[in-house]
Amino acid sequence: MTGQHRAQFDADITFANGGGLRADGFRLDIAGPEIDDDDLAALLVRHLGLLMVDEVRISNKTIIEEPHKGGRGVAAPGTGDARRLVELSHVITDGMVTLPGWPVPRITEWLTREASRANYAPGTEFQVGRIDMIANTGTYLDAPAHRYADGADLTGVPLDRLADLPGILVRVPAGTRAVDRLLLAPYDVAGRAVLLHTGWSAHFGTDRYAAPDAPHLTADGAAALVEAGATLVGIDSINIDDMSPAARGERPAHSTLLAAGIPVVEHLTGLDALPPEGFRFTAAPPRVAGMGTFPVRAFALR
Repeated sequence: MTGQHRAQFDADITFANGGGLRADGFRLDIAGPEIDDDDLAALLVRHLGLLMVDEVRISNKTIIEEPHKGGRGVAAPGTGDARRLVELSHVITDGMVTLPGWPVPRITEWLTREASRANYAPGTEFQVGRIDMIANTGTYLDAPAHRYADGADLTGVPLDRLADLPGILVRVPAGTRAVDRLLLAPYDVAGRAVLLHTGWSAHFGTDRYAAPDAPHLTADGAAALVEAGATLVGIDSINIDDMSPAARGERPAHSTLLAAGIPVVEHLTGLDALPPEGFRFTAAPPRVAGMGTFPVRAFALR
């Protein structure tokens, strides 16, 4: 007896951008003698490096005790020689709308240059601005305290979960609302900032941005990212959770990720300028005690 197991099965694979594949009698290494169809489908997608998978139907599954043959990983593309910084956050301006119906920021002057001249030598002047805003303004980060009363606030999130993180970009097929486990399966997310590029940031500042069909991460997708060891998760949509009436106010993506200590960055922009991987991501807010969310200057070095 080898003590190692492989699954043998047939699979019908359909893609979100059209077409499909069929596999007959396919064999994959598995961790133990049991695996459900959903996990097996995700393993198949990862093993083959398939993107934009819509559905995998497993049939005729049997478990065989035989030595592992090894899996084929997804090759990382070259990053090239030139490196550059990429802005990934929205500009915060006076009166801008991030979440419709929520208070907008007000930017004023606390000390004007003219008033400051009385305090300094001739030719010397300063300006001190003032901003009044809620924490959920522009591109911002959610810490566990945003969801859980006993969760870490901004001061409790370690820098190694916020700055200079190896990143991976998940390009979501156009028209896809729900980012689920199967769509994430091809990506090696362990120890990485996982950025979901839906293209929805193009609607920022318009009524369309808050539409009920905005893209989001599903409960199953969030669980997959936690299981795989993601460090941070970001999205260029209005919310990482489903905000449609059908969701009934449930927030499984926030709940799952923040319970695992994985920070969430919402309202990203500019993700189209990033490669699939090979970049470093930073989204670090100030260390404000008692706050669970705060705007960030999100950027990548690619």
